[in-house]
Amino acid sequence: MNQFWGVDADPTAQGRIKGARPVAVLDIGSNSVRLVVYERHARALTALYNEKSSCALGRGIAVTGKLAEENMTRALTAIQRFALVARLMKAGTVHVLATSAVRDASNRAEFVAGVERIMGVPVRVLSGEEEAHFAALGVVAGIPSFRGVVGDLGGGSLELSSISNDGVDPHGETHELGVIRLQDDSGGSPARAAALVRARLKDSSLVKSTASTFCAIGGTWRSLAKVYQVQRRYPLHMVQHYTVKGPDLAKLCDEIVEAAETNKPYPGMDTTSSSRRDLIPFGAAVLGEVVKAGNFKSVVFSALGVREGYLYGLLDAAEQQVDPLVQAAEEISVLRSRSPLHAHDLVGFTDNFLSAIGFAETEEERRLRRVACLISDIGWRGHPDYRGEQSIDMVAYGSMTGVDHPGRAFLAEVLAVRYMGLKQKSVSRAILSLSGPVYSTRARLIGALFRVAYPMSAAMPGVLPRTSFVLENNTLVLNLAKDLAFLAGEHLQGRLDQLASVADLKDAVIRIP
Repeated sequence: MNQFWGVDADPTAQGRIKGARPVAVLDIGSNSVRLVVYERHARALTALYNEKSSCALGRGIAVTGKLAEENMTRALTAIQRFALVARLMKAGTVHVLATSAVRDASNRAEFVAGVERIMGVPVRVLSGEEEAHFAALGVVAGIPSFRGVVGDLGGGSLELSSISNDGVDPHGETHELGVIRLQDDSGGSPARAAALVRARLKDSSLVKSTASTFCAIGGTWRSLAKVYQVQRRYPLHMVQHYTVKGPDLAKLCDEIVEAAETNKPYPGMDTTSSSRRDLIPFGAAVLGEVVKAGNFKSVVFSALGVREGYLYGLLDAAEQQVDPLVQAAEEISVLRSRSPLHAHDLVGFTDNFLSAIGFAETEEERRLRRVACLISDIGWRGHPDYRGEQSIDMVAYGSMTGVDHPGRAFLAEVLAVRYMGLKQKSVSRAILSLSGPVYSTRARLIGALFRVAYPMSAAMPGVLPRTSFVLENNTLVLNLAKDLAFLAGEHLQGRLDQLASVADLKDAVIRIP
């Protein structure tokens, strides 16, 4: 049998969530057409397949008002292959979204009809306000704590919206400031593009709001963030939830615009993809002017946007309130740990210890500790000498959302200590340092606590709930049930002594009631 055509068979591997039905989003933008197939429609989205085709549908629309025939043909050819991918991956639902270029084109009906023939589902052409709204929901999906102004830069337009404690403001803005449109309107001059940005944003109420933080979405701005990371020798080349100082970023944007205007290589040009290289100066012109006009103190980048926001908007209210980081960690525990139930025992075990020594936690610190427990056994299949580094990589470079870079580094350092000990010298030290001294100290404490838990439980449930900690005269006491007395050997005592030292306690003893 030719397996390639065996699409009626269930292709799901054991390494995927049991019973999950994939959902696909085809995003037809002004610069590219992208298909993303997600493992399932849930609060935490995991991409099974993600590919784009650069079709430049928005090229020339400002002059002709039409989608160019050549670009439509290129896009429809790519969409034919994407339709096959969606079928092969047995996507239960396929959503097709079109944005600025299709929205503004006088011949959009012809193109939309072609897409619908290929995909077999309706195309939803988003209005500017809808695009702004779903972009903001994408930020909510990936950075639930974000409050401020959101900007989604595409090839044809810039959508602005705001997020407050009351949710996403339904009154978004759309501006003719997409990078392809700006490139055309300015005659290829980044300096003239910056002037156009200033003129077209002069009446924007969102740019002139009192918000101090701006969230940047879009492929060109993601590339710009990576340029900034290279310039600053930032160790984690991940855009999601990457936060920088607004004035510093605006300075880099000005440098890029100035260099490109005089046909000189701009900072970081050699690190960018060929498809984005010529567009980055125009993205820099937009971002630099937005940051300066809004006097934004900080800029956070989001890799999640309209696609993820659209799917988030389809979830029921209860599912929208689920913590995406916790849900992702629970999925990882199911897929990679020896016993997900043990992870929940570990949450209670760490609760008891911190309570016994009077160690205070904020809500966010408690949340991160819970996540650390859920992912604490993800490295067990690796070689013993490399489990620590592999676990660090899975956390530091994983697709989890709902966590900033310091939080990600904290989780990675907990696993570094759990697998490699308190004297570990990880090759990923630069990444671990992103947690900062306070989180690093906390990570060492939780990691040392895991090193007490695992020898007792062998990563299986049922043992840890039968132990407890108390603090007596600055001495840590570990109580074991009588039938677990045989665990009180030199190995466990050594781990307990290490834990007491990290907790700055005088001594540690094991007690059998």
